[in-house]
Amino acid sequence: MDAQTIIGRKRDSFALNVDEINWFCKGLASGIVSDAQAGAFAMAVTINGMNDLELVNLTLGMLNSGSILKWDLPGPILDKHSTGGVGDCVSLLLAPALASCGAFVPMVSGRGLGHTGGTLDKLEAITGYKTQISTQKFKKVVSDIGCAIVGASDDIAPADQRLYGIRDVTGTVGNVALITSSILSKKLASGLDGLVLDVKAGSGAVMKNVKMATSLATEMVRIGEQSGCSTTALITNMDEPLAACAGNSLEVLTAMDCLTMRRIDKRLFDLTISLGGSLLKSAQVVTTLKEGENKIRESMEGGFAAEKFAKMVSALGGPVNFLERYKDLLPEAATIVEVKSNLEGFVSEIDVRRLGLTVVSLGGGRMRQDDKLDLSVGLDKFLPLGSKVSLGAVLARVHGRDETSVLKAVEEVRSAYKISNKSIDGKKIIIKRISK
Repeated sequence: MDAQTIIGRKRDSFALNVDEINWFCKGLASGIVSDAQAGAFAMAVTINGMNDLELVNLTLGMLNSGSILKWDLPGPILDKHSTGGVGDCVSLLLAPALASCGAFVPMVSGRGLGHTGGTLDKLEAITGYKTQISTQKFKKVVSDIGCAIVGASDDIAPADQRLYGIRDVTGTVGNVALITSSILSKKLASGLDGLVLDVKAGSGAVMKNVKMATSLATEMVRIGEQSGCSTTALITNMDEPLAACAGNSLEVLTAMDCLTMRRIDKRLFDLTISLGGSLLKSAQVVTTLKEGENKIRESMEGGFAAEKFAKMVSALGGPVNFLERYKDLLPEAATIVEVKSNLEGFVSEIDVRRLGLTVVSLGGGRMRQDDKLDLSVGLDKFLPLGSKVSLGAVLARVHGRDETSVLKAVEEVRSAYKISNKSIDGKKIIIKRISK
C-alpha cells in the first residue's frame, strides 16, 4: 500500500476502505506521507467527497493516530468547537465560565484557517502564554484550574495536525469530511463527556448557507454520538462579525472586557451563554437549558469566569497580573485609522469574508503556512447590520503597522459595507439547534 495509489483512487472517485484510510492517517502521523501528498489527498477529497463510512473511518483514523486522554475528575469533561468565523472569541469566555460552573474544559484549539481567526493565535497575543505544552502539564492545569486552552500536543491526533495546516494553504478548508474528521478527532481525543458545536452559516463562514451548515452539523452530531460523546450543535449567523472587532490582540481585549463586565459585546456575550447553557444541560449539570444559561451568565456577571481565565493564563506562562492590567499588556498597532462612509442610508449587507481577509492582509492571518503574524493588527468598532449611516460616519477602524497597508485596508473595509436606502433588522445569532 502506498500514498500514490490511495490518492489516485480518491482522485478517480473510488471509495476508500478502512485499511487504506488507516494507512494514510498513520502515514500522516509518521511522516511517510509528504506535504505534497497530503495536499493532493485533501484536494481529491474536496473534489470527490466521502461517503458516510469513509467519513467515520477518517475520523477514527485521525483519532487513533495518537493517544486518547483519560480523566478522573469530580465533574464532567466538556468542550466546544466553532467552525470558524470573524470576530469569534467565544472560547476565551466559555472555557473559564464552564470551569467556574464545576465542569472541566480541556480545550484543544487551532490556528487561523483562511479568513477565519484562530484561538491559539489570539492567546499568543498574551506575553508568555504557552499554547504548546506536554500532555502531563495539560492534564495538571485542567485538574487544578478547571480549564486550559492549548494546541494539540504531538501525541493528540497527530495525523490531523499535519493535515490541518496544509488545508489552510491548499484551498481545502471548506470540505465537510475534512472539517468533521479534523474537529472530532481532536475533540474526542480529549476524552470528552459533552461537546457543543458552533456551526456558522453566512458570508463570513466556511459554510455559506444554512443548508450546508445543517448538513455539516448533522454529520458531526451523529458521529460524536456514535463515539460515545453527548454532542449538540447550534447553527449560528455569520452574516456579520460575531464581535465588534477582528484581530488577535483586539479580540483578547474584547473578551476580557466582557469577562470583567467593563464593556459587553452583546452578540458575543449572548452566544457564549447559549453555548454554555446547552453544554451544561447535555452534561446533566442542570435540568433545563434556561437553568444552564443562567449559571453561565452568573459566572461572568459575578467575575468568577474572569478569575478562572486569569488563573489559566498564569498557569500557562502568562502574566500573573493579567486580569488587573490586560489593557496595558496586550500589543497595540502603530497606526489606527477610521473608515468613514462616503454614503448615507442603512447598513444592509456586510461582506464578512472580505473583512477577515483584510485582517490577513494586514498581517493578522496567514497567506502561507509559515507566515509570522503581527498580533497587534486588525479591525474594530464595526458598525452592525441595520445601523443608520450618515455621511462620514465611522464604519470601523483599521489597526495596522504602516500607512500603506492601513490605507489599502480602509478601502477594503469600505467596500465590504453595502449601504442602501432601505432599513433592515439585525439578524438573530442562533438560527437552529441540532441534537440526536
